[in-house]
Amino acid sequence: MKKFPLLINLMLILSPILISLALFTFVYAKGWSYLTNDPSACANCHVMNSYYEGWEKSSHRSVAVCNDCHAPSSILPKYYTKASNGFWHSYAFTLNNYPENIRIKEGNYEISQKACLKCHSEITESISNHSKGVTDCSRCHGAIGHPKK
Repeated sequence: MKKFPLLINLMLILSPILISLALFTFVYAKGWSYLTNDPSACANCHVMNSYYEGWEKSSHRSVAVCNDCHAPSSILPKYYTKASNGFWHSYAFTLNNYPENIRIKEGNYEISQKACLKCHSEITESISNHSKGVTDCSRCHGAIGHPKK
């Protein structure tokens, strides 16, 4: 009988353990909810509660859900973004390695900016600052989607 190298033996032992841990985390953290369009999924993590509550009180509540502003509109980029964000959110949550006052990352910020311009293009085209290439919507309208309490 041929002996397996140490690396293969380790992989055979660790793979089921790591897969089980990942599945447990996915179920415990309600990971399937990231695949939906339900805004309450964003409040699975307690650090998002104030953002969710802010959205509930905002004018955007009647016209947009979290994914409309925080995920690309086309299907593959949307689910890639959701999967990537979901992985990193669960990683940080599982290891308790996230700041209480979370900040949006650059790539997600760009997605949000594009969403603002997509929905509000008729308005932004007529404003002089916007026609000069100033597209940092949150500089002036930072609390629109998530107003402060």
